[in-house]
Amino acid sequence: MKAPVDGAAAGIAARTSVDLREPGRAAPASDAPAAGTPVTGAPGAPTPGTAAPDAVEPGTVAPDAVEPGTVAPDAVEPGRVAPDAVEPGPATGAPRRNGPAARWHTTRFRTRLWVKRARIVGVRVARLVRIGVAGLLPGLHYLLRSVHRKWRRSLQFRTVLTTLLLAILSFAVVGAYLSNQIANNLFQERLVQAESETRYNVKQVQDTFDGAQVTDQSSVITLVYDTLNAVEGRGSVIQRRYVFEAMPDQTKPRNRWVESRASDQLTISVIPPELRKSVQDSGKEQFWASTEFPVGTEDRPGIAVGNKVTFNGTVYELYLIYDLNTAQQTLDEIQNVLLAGGAVLALLIGAVAWYVTRNVVSPVSHAAVVSEKLAAGQLQERMVVKGEDEVARLGASFNHMAASLQEQITQLATLSQMQQRFVSDVSHELRTPLTTVRMAAEVLYDAREDFDPINKRSAELLYNQVERFQSLLADLLEISRFDAGVATLDAEPGDIVQLVSHVMEGVAPVAAEYGSAVSLNAPSDSIIVDMDDRRIDRILRNLILNALEHGEGRPVNISVAANDDAVAVAVRDHGIGMTSAEAARVFDRFWRADPARARTTGGSGLGLSIAAEDTKLHNGWLQAWGSRGSGANFRLTLPLRQGESITKSPLQLEPVDVGLHGGGSARTMLLLDHSPAPRADSADQGAGSGSGTPGAGTAGAGTAGAGTTDPDTARTGTKEGS
Repeated sequence: MKAPVDGAAAGIAARTSVDLREPGRAAPASDAPAAGTPVTGAPGAPTPGTAAPDAVEPGTVAPDAVEPGTVAPDAVEPGRVAPDAVEPGPATGAPRRNGPAARWHTTRFRTRLWVKRARIVGVRVARLVRIGVAGLLPGLHYLLRSVHRKWRRSLQFRTVLTTLLLAILSFAVVGAYLSNQIANNLFQERLVQAESETRYNVKQVQDTFDGAQVTDQSSVITLVYDTLNAVEGRGSVIQRRYVFEAMPDQTKPRNRWVESRASDQLTISVIPPELRKSVQDSGKEQFWASTEFPVGTEDRPGIAVGNKVTFNGTVYELYLIYDLNTAQQTLDEIQNVLLAGGAVLALLIGAVAWYVTRNVVSPVSHAAVVSEKLAAGQLQERMVVKGEDEVARLGASFNHMAASLQEQITQLATLSQMQQRFVSDVSHELRTPLTTVRMAAEVLYDAREDFDPINKRSAELLYNQVERFQSLLADLLEISRFDAGVATLDAEPGDIVQLVSHVMEGVAPVAAEYGSAVSLNAPSDSIIVDMDDRRIDRILRNLILNALEHGEGRPVNISVAANDDAVAVAVRDHGIGMTSAEAARVFDRFWRADPARARTTGGSGLGLSIAAEDTKLHNGWLQAWGSRGSGANFRLTLPLRQGESITKSPLQLEPVDVGLHGGGSARTMLLLDHSPAPRADSADQGAGSGSGTPGAGTAGAGTAGAGTTDPDTARTGTKEGS
């Protein structure tokens, strides 16, 4: 049958026409309508008065004609775009293919665009998170530091926090135990009730199935439905649901019209596989298992109890599911009550602990404050005593102790002031008569050659003792200035190496008298120090003279070194030495290691004490080391700039002696440390002659006098601070 060609068929043909031009290529000029020419019909339609290329003559059938009532294969539904339809380009007006490839390219472009947007959002979110963490971490660190500082410094905070933590831990343990016991009891109660009711209901179901006289399908289905519905919801407390399922792997009889049934649209999947396996493998035993089943949009806990029943020769699995949601709600309420009660009780315990510790710690804190004030010199401070308890007795005892200390300190301060004033007054009063006596002694000493031997010796003794008395009086006056607090420091920048050399020149005659060589190990460059030249000169002179006096004719080594903030001068002798206990007391006033206090050696006994006071004025260190038979080492450490503190001395206190061999048996002992490279000093000056006899030599500035000595000739002796 041939379909007539009408306007509808022509329209369909026009809509399903395919443009075979390549995508993106513009249509030829001949295909475009002329300007001002109206367009009639679809694109590609013939102009009026001309025949279409595919026109069909009347009476013939078009090759692609469609029968009435059928749809053309390539027809496009109204409102949809043909797969290969060409749309004009957005910019140039060129045709654009809207086929699968174009949709794929569009989808891929949109995917890349969304990926880029997601990356931008991720970067911004990460930046916000990083900014938030960067702002949160300092606050967290500050909080932790504050808690740690409060923990270390406050006994009350530590006690209250410890009490709270222990209380919370105890409540957590007790609450967990109670919650577990309550949950077990509720579950066991529901389980016993469920098992009892299941046995009863399963027996009723089995009796109903055994006594049923039904043979048709509708009667069987009705019987099963009514019997199971009677089981559902029959419990007094727990609402029951059922799942009725024929056991697998059994011969299906002809009259088995019920395969499975369940209440509330439950399925056999809510039954645990272990429970099903136990029921299938058993005879008439009853099994149970905990499970969860959906009710509406939530999952509720429950107990599934399974049995077997038989109906019309078919064995079925019957599971009754008991809802435990009511028990779970009861347990949740109990847990909430326990949690709230524990929190309130913990706060109450914390408040009680704070109040108790405050009553106990407050007097202790007050006692600490009063003690600090007493230590600062405010001897009139006392504790406030209230009541008659232990804390009150502690306060009263503390006040009594403070009053006793104040009285003793006042007495000692008064006695000390009297002693200082006495020494100062006596020293000043003795200056005038001592000057007169000294002048007379000098006259007698100068004329001693005209006296007989006895009077000559008396004149010499008088002159020497007057000189010693003069030195002692000068030391007493200096000590009195330190005690009165009127000693001042006149510090100016100066070269300490040059000062050491100057002191060595001054003590050269004494070194020659004792037969000891004095060597200097110092940097070649100058070391500028803010110091009082007069006081440092006195310190170094005391140290060197002390070393010469107790060096037993052996060499005395002087080392100078500096670091970034300090300079050190060490005076090392190899004489009789001293013990560590003696080194600890060597700077005490009038202290001597010789119990007999013989004055055959040593000065007034105040030289090292004055040196220590001068060092304190410079904010420096003066330390001593000694070993019996190995000599002693005194180290003076000063800050390079006035007002600064010392962290480490450039020279070590305990010396390390290294022998540098020279010609023959002569050698010089040097004191080494981790300091700038010492200047190489010549050991050729003042070399003595004779093995084992100390060589006398004088040491000038920057030069080293070396004497031959035998270290094995050291003997035990007495060390004193002169």
